[in-house]
This record gives sequence, C-alpha cells and structure tokens, in this order.
Amino acid sequence: MDWMAGFQGLAGGIMIGLSAIWLMATLGRIAGISGIIGNLITHRPKGDSAWRLAFLLGLISGPLVIMALGGGLGNVLNSTGEVIGEPAGGVGIMLVAGLLVGVGTGLSSGCTSGHGVCGLARLAPRSIAATSVFLLVALVTVYISRHLLGLGGVQ
Repeated sequence: MDWMAGFQGLAGGIMIGLSAIWLMATLGRIAGISGIIGNLITHRPKGDSAWRLAFLLGLISGPLVIMALGGGLGNVLNSTGEVIGEPAGGVGIMLVAGLLVGVGTGLSSGCTSGHGVCGLARLAPRSIAATSVFLLVALVTVYISRHLLGLGGVQ
C-alpha cells in the first residue's frame, strides 16, 4: 500500500473542502465547477466574472505549480513518468464520455463538485439524489466497459 498517495489524496480532499467553504463564506457561492464555467462562458453577469476566472485559473495553475516544484502528478496507467497518458478506451470513447458528462451535468443542474462536495455537506436532498445517480452510473459504466467490452484494463 502506498501511504504517501493516501496522504496526498487526503490533503487534496481537505483543500477542495476548504476552497468550497471559502467560496461559500466569502461570496455565498457553491463551488460547482460546471456552473462556474457555464456562467462564465454563457451568462457573464456584470461583476461576477472575476472570481469565476480566478477560481478556474487556480484549478489549472495548482497542478502546474506542483509539477514545477518537482512534485509530479502521480501515476497514469502505472507509468510513473507520465503526466497524462493515452485514453484507455481511445479518443473516440473519451469524447463520447465527455459529451455524456456534459449532458449529465445539464440534466442534474450541477456536477460532482457542486452536488457531491457542497450539496452533500449541506444534506441537500437534490444533491443526495444526484450524487447517488452519479455513483450508480459510474459503477455500471466501469462494469460494462471493463468486463463486457474489455476496455480500459490496466496492465
């Protein structure tokens, strides 16, 4: 067992939780990434774009800073030198999966960060239902793709 990876995951989870608390405490906003991006691109409310852009730049720049400091980003498909590996099922499946995630966030009025992190912490019934559906669909998807279609197996 890789204890360091567990501690890194714990530290990352704590930082995600703290950022969600900070956003709620300072701006009264939910840290739902799909909503932050969607409203930045489509609605552009006056005076509301700066914090959204700063939040997204933080999501992108954080891992880049860790990489620049020599921390790496972990293993991708058990290849220690890679940051981003080839999609396990191919680019086509990755594009379809991304499209389905986008449709799902639209249907559920939010994503795993908004519902799973913020909504569950507030015990919001809608978020409990949405997160349950996210998890169930993820389990079914992994079962179908790995066991029935033979995709994405790690060597």
